[in-house]
Amino acid sequence: MNKQSSFEKERATVYVVPTPIGNLEDITYRALTTLRSVSLIAAEDTRNTKNLLRHFDIATPLISYHEHNKLTREEQILTKIKQGESIALVSDAGMPAISDPGHELIQAAIQHDIPVVVLPGANAALCALVGSGLSAKEFYFYGFLPRKKKEKEIELQRLASLQATLLFYESPYRVKETLQAIREVIGNRHVALARELTKRFESYLRGTVDEVIAYLDKSEIKGECCIVLEGTTKTEQSDYLWWSSLTIVEHVEHYLKSEALSSKEAIKRVAKERKLSKREVYQKYHVREGMTEE
Repeated sequence: MNKQSSFEKERATVYVVPTPIGNLEDITYRALTTLRSVSLIAAEDTRNTKNLLRHFDIATPLISYHEHNKLTREEQILTKIKQGESIALVSDAGMPAISDPGHELIQAAIQHDIPVVVLPGANAALCALVGSGLSAKEFYFYGFLPRKKKEKEIELQRLASLQATLLFYESPYRVKETLQAIREVIGNRHVALARELTKRFESYLRGTVDEVIAYLDKSEIKGECCIVLEGTTKTEQSDYLWWSSLTIVEHVEHYLKSEALSSKEAIKRVAKERKLSKREVYQKYHVREGMTEE
């Protein structure tokens, strides 16, 4: 068990400081005061953070802390804190540890009984959620989906039955591909694509997945993106379960008879609903007829 009193003045502290995701005016007075008062700032990219500090005339020393050096830096930073020096942890934009480095350092500080104070501030996912117009009553933040198609599909299948609104980060170079995967695995739900949040060219595309994909077919977009996807409806949830009493063979035959699908399309549909590979469904369906795969 760990009990923390956050504002013991005599104790060195790790301050987690969100930085603007685009518009520099979004930084808080408290964030600026903290960045000036600490002994050291641990930054994801010191070049980016130098620009921020220069803009606000802050001269606090910097040390890099990113995905590739976090383990070696962690010991150095903890040593300084134990010597009585407070540090601020920042990422390039937004809240550290949210799809950015920081979790391991925070965890290590807690394990060493070092206070961790998190400042409120800019966050792209929440801005996108509220601006999407989709339900914010319950939401699930995922961050970046895997790049590889199969791994991405597996994760989308896992998320497909959630009623919560789904939040993803994505690169402009992969956003269309990701929306196509969402369409194939989850379906044509309502979606909002937010990009360049808080910046001059901030924009939202709101509609169905098909509508947004159609727009992207004709238009190139730039800037980091947030995808806000409608959660499953109760009707959709029941659709996932109606087949639970059927065998795989019966499930395939249902689509052959009720929707006149080809065996290939029926197998594909069953594999998607049961979250199985098409090969596995194919083999189970054709074994009962003594058939072999061509």
